[in-house]
Amino acid sequence: MEKNETDRIISAREANGDRALDLSLRPSILNEYVGQENIKKNLEISIQAARGRGEPLDHILLYGAPGLGKTTLAHVISNEIGSNIRITSGPAIEKTGDLAAILTNLGEGDILFIDEIHRLNRTIEEILYPAMEDYALDIIIGKGPSARTLRIDLPKFTIIGATTKTSLISAPLRDRFGMVYHLNFYELDDIEKIISRSASILNVNMGENSSAQIAQRSRRTPRVANRLLKRVRDFCEVKGDGLVNGEICQGAFELLEVDELGLDSVDRKILEIIIDKFGGGPVGVNTLAAATGEDMDTIEDVYEPYLLRLGFLDRSMRGRVATDLAFRHLGRERKGQNKLV
Repeated sequence: MEKNETDRIISAREANGDRALDLSLRPSILNEYVGQENIKKNLEISIQAARGRGEPLDHILLYGAPGLGKTTLAHVISNEIGSNIRITSGPAIEKTGDLAAILTNLGEGDILFIDEIHRLNRTIEEILYPAMEDYALDIIIGKGPSARTLRIDLPKFTIIGATTKTSLISAPLRDRFGMVYHLNFYELDDIEKIISRSASILNVNMGENSSAQIAQRSRRTPRVANRLLKRVRDFCEVKGDGLVNGEICQGAFELLEVDELGLDSVDRKILEIIIDKFGGGPVGVNTLAAATGEDMDTIEDVYEPYLLRLGFLDRSMRGRVATDLAFRHLGRERKGQNKLV
């Protein structure tokens, strides 16, 4: 069952082939960005107000599951305010000198986008505080009693931080963001709009209801939707006449082993183990990890969230339990009644 998470067609994490596709499909302004309507409205007001005052935007923290458009939204904000954007990530900033080099090369009004900002180490964070508050960089020169602090003024800039794990961001860092937005999973209607827009850009000939079929399997995540569209397009060009229609879509999804709810072979295997080997549970995560060949963190962080969101799994003090919905989805009949304890 060993399968790298980014190798899964329905993985929301960025895979090697996603970057070029994401860039080609990325909207450039807020009006082109589909979904997250409340966030867009708030950003539009903030951008207009900052532009009217001639000031930089407040620092922004975006959090939510992978693939929901945090990086895309950062680029859209940059385009809306007409500024340059510099891209980096928490793990990439290893030394204070790395951060100093980035900050001193920013221009007035520029945006610094820090992906995985929860992975910044505490030393870097402490240097970032005065940069965010006072637009100044404090550098300590020397050691011991002779050490002194050199303050370098920075241009006024905006940090946009992105994270999938907001709980891992320290309170002092989180408090320095003037705007904090949670990106939610998308409604099916919005996913269909994203697929239609992407199909138009990619010159994909979409038949009736084909966007809906792809949307149903997208796990309400734009990155997954665009990846599925690309794979279905390839299938239709080889096995059909290039038109993406319902019948051809079904054949593509059967080959990809993605069912109508967006579950792939890995998801189904986890449910099958709980139901067939353990009678529906409860099953401890350590036991489930041993039975699937995955480590506990992968089970909890990668596979469980979507199964929980579908209502196919319940958590109890004794472990994981497959719900009646899971039994029905796999065509199994529950024998006896599991009690959550």
